Amino acid sequence: MARTLGSSGPATLEAIRRAGLRLIYERGYEAMSLRQLASEIGMSQGSLYNHIATKQDLLFLLVRDHMQDLLDHADRALDGITGASERLIALVEFHVAYHIDRKREVFMSYSELRSLEPRNFEVIVAMRKAYETKLIAILREGSAAGLFTITDHQAAAYGILAMLAGILNWYNPKGRLSKKELAAIFVEMVQGAVYDRSAEARVSPAPLPVKARARTVA
Repeated sequence: MARTLGSSGPATLEAIRRAGLRLIYERGYEAMSLRQLASEIGMSQGSLYNHIATKQDLLFLLVRDHMQDLLDHADRALDGITGASERLIALVEFHVAYHIDRKREVFMSYSELRSLEPRNFEVIVAMRKAYETKLIAILREGSAAGLFTITDHQAAAYGILAMLAGILNWYNPKGRLSKKELAAIFVEMVQGAVYDRSAEARVSPAPLPVKARARTVA
């Protein structure tokens, strides 16, 4: 994998990561070359090999680190929160915000999954499953408590995550809805899909002010 040299190694590798992410996002993995990458950061292609051995190594590094960040930040978002209703709200709000804030990383992890070599692909799929398992566990907890009515927890989790991920295709930071407003809308939709209508212990996110309209979305 990536190698660093001397005290400047970490800073150089970070510059490689940033430029690599942008090039893959803008041009696609297949069209992007290490020669282009070296030119972007002002170094020779030979020097680039002191930090990454192949283009595949770069892709795997970017996707793996993104998935680890996703897992770590999800754990922080759920830390200290108890109850399936509250944990569902927290995870949905986190997921929406993360996808808005890390659009390039998320888009790359979806669109270039197919470009990973088999061994790297297996690592990333395992990390994706670890994230999906967090939502599946919440749905199972809610069903066990009589709050959620779900026929298949795994299928429901996949459907919810697919719906949330769709924000990548249409979100506009100059649109009319803020990130907080969007999260509240998605929480409401997910709750509507999973709640047992007869359950009394429904938890809703804090209502948004009527005037809080403006800032983000197409």
